[in-house]
Amino acid sequence: MRARLLALTALAAIACGGVLWLLDHPGLADLAWGVGAAAVLVPLALATARALGRGDVGVDAIALIAIAWSLLLGEQLAAVIVALMMSGGEALESWAAGRARRELRLLVERAPRIAHRHADGAVEEVAVEELQPADVVVVRAGEVVPADGTVVRGEAVIDESALTGEPLPVTIAAGADVRSGTANAGDAFDLRVTRPAAESAYAAIVRLVREAESDRSRFTRLADRYAAFFLPFSLAVAGIAWLATGDAKRGLAVMVVATPCPLILAAPIAFVAGLSRAARAGVIVKGAGALERLGAARTVLLDKTGTLTLGAPDVERVVPLGSLPAGEVLRLAASLDQMSVHVLADSLVRDARRRGLALAVPTAVTEDAGHGIAGEVEGRHVAVGSSGWLAAQGIAGVGERSRGEDGADDAGRAEVLVAVDGALEGIVVMGDRLRPGAESLAGDLRDAGISEIALVTGDRREVADEVARLAGIDRVLAEQTPEDKLDAVRAMIGAHGESGAVVMVGDGINDAPALALADVGIAMAGKGATVSSEAADVVITVDRADRIALSIRIGRRSVHIARQSVTVGLGLSITAMIVAAFGYLPPVWGALLQEVIDVAVILNALRALRG
Repeated sequence: MRARLLALTALAAIACGGVLWLLDHPGLADLAWGVGAAAVLVPLALATARALGRGDVGVDAIALIAIAWSLLLGEQLAAVIVALMMSGGEALESWAAGRARRELRLLVERAPRIAHRHADGAVEEVAVEELQPADVVVVRAGEVVPADGTVVRGEAVIDESALTGEPLPVTIAAGADVRSGTANAGDAFDLRVTRPAAESAYAAIVRLVREAESDRSRFTRLADRYAAFFLPFSLAVAGIAWLATGDAKRGLAVMVVATPCPLILAAPIAFVAGLSRAARAGVIVKGAGALERLGAARTVLLDKTGTLTLGAPDVERVVPLGSLPAGEVLRLAASLDQMSVHVLADSLVRDARRRGLALAVPTAVTEDAGHGIAGEVEGRHVAVGSSGWLAAQGIAGVGERSRGEDGADDAGRAEVLVAVDGALEGIVVMGDRLRPGAESLAGDLRDAGISEIALVTGDRREVADEVARLAGIDRVLAEQTPEDKLDAVRAMIGAHGESGAVVMVGDGINDAPALALADVGIAMAGKGATVSSEAADVVITVDRADRIALSIRIGRRSVHIARQSVTVGLGLSITAMIVAAFGYLPPVWGALLQEVIDVAVILNALRALRG
């Protein structure tokens, strides 16, 4: 906002002064131009002083010298033109970075605030912060577990995907631990609190994200890196011109054309164009700095669930075992599962409807949460569930088969058995499928210039190895906790130093700390905003893994065009400096020539919109 206001002030001053000059009031015109230049000069001087205090000398120092020198020598028009270019470039850069990340807001919002605690034979609502060890709370279906604890009695069906990356729900027996931040995927159950909410696993992840943010190194602006050599060079040429001729305006003319508008404008415009190009492809990059770091990427760490895979169980195939065809087995199972609260049931019903199967309304339904469901479908008794549960129901043929003998191995897949009228009729094999483009992702990343690729996941080793094989990834780090992922990113950053940026790609809460620490965090958020998308620098909004490599290519192209524009612009500016040093370019004309150079730089930088 401040930069835009200063740019508008400088523009208004130029227009006002121009009108006054045309009306033959040169004194008032100079006053208007001087006021406009001074309005930019004061905050620019303060910002430059603060930067010098930190040991940073950027492009702003050159513009500051040019504006101040112009005002001292009575060249108000030249001063305000330089001021407009300076404030306009800053406004453009601020706009490019304006889509600031909200980081922790959704992470904090997802944390449960209310718990249902047993007290004197009743259930009362209390703030999660009030929970103490030994309190017993009821966790209702679909709720997020409010605190770390143990299941009091029976069993709980828990969706741990937010913390572990495991897409399939797990059954937790009485007395076993349940972590906060996981979700109840079955019926309500009682939980005995073992740790206060402030010390829970979920709270620990929030702290990890905050620590990672503070641990993250700051990247220097591309323009400032060029300024490190251009500032002393400009001062040297201006000083030589002044000393050689004794004319201060000769030195001023050099500084005006040396004002690094190509530096100020080229990089921001190229990056804004790159941001727009990425957005058209469904990739939201949160600022020019993130895009620049993407362009420097050399290492990519990939989570599995929700990144390489879709992150939700889906029907892979139906294996008929009796007289019924596969389609009928699925139709009967889905008809019954319409009444189930199980996560796998939702996926099974969704797949049946996608195939156009006509589902019936079941009756006399009974469900053993987390194990199985039975009922009547069109006059036939149907039972759907695990092999152990169906065997306990006396279903014939269940005990004779072993898991995986029909092709449903244990590599991240679940078997849902279907019995009709007391006989086992089929198996629905469910698993987490690869995202579109995941099979070619490793090759695409290598083509984009990535030299090191690793799969980092909280899932089991055999599951991770299988997904890595399908995606063409050689290195696998399996069964990683959020802390382990954070350590992996930190180790990669330490190993590579400043030779290349480290990219972390994920989609779950368990990825948030690593995303925040990485040089670039990329979140897969095709199904909506997640905690990871708030901690990330880049959010991919479509369910396509190939967008990871595309975002890196866009970053590289944007950086290349920015550097090209800066180099060409500086070359033209240096040529103009030499001309000005020999007295052929007065300050005002030098400022106007700089505008021509700016137009050329802008047109070249806008090429980042293409490709």
